[in-house]
Amino acid sequence: QVQLVETGGGLVQAGGSARLSCAASGHTFSLYSMGWFRQAPGKEREFVAGISWSDNMTVYADSVKGRFTTSRDNAKSTVYLRMDSLKLEDTAVYYCAASRYSTAWGSEWKYDYWGQGTQVTVSS
Repeated sequence: QVQLVETGGGLVQAGGSARLSCAASGHTFSLYSMGWFRQAPGKEREFVAGISWSDNMTVYADSVKGRFTTSRDNAKSTVYLRMDSLKLEDTAVYYCAASRYSTAWGSEWKYDYWGQGTQVTVSS
């Protein structure tokens, strides 16, 4: 079992920045690829970013490419999502997820564990 806890959400002004953290416990963190997803009100959950477990390869949704950066610190069992140039449409609940696949990316079915989510609200 892996437990995931996201922190760092909150209210941010448009154009501003925020960093989400996802702390993992319960298993060997370095063996899991990690993903970030988000769900806005009335919309389906969507893939935001992913990072592999072996070589830190990253992939981003087109909507966040160039603005968001994901990274991981295996020594701290934590994955991060740095969000810059935030837009109103980035408002959502953000979830991190862990997968035993080396590169799960946007395939939700490949993820074994999910965090509870953290709200990010971008205001004008």
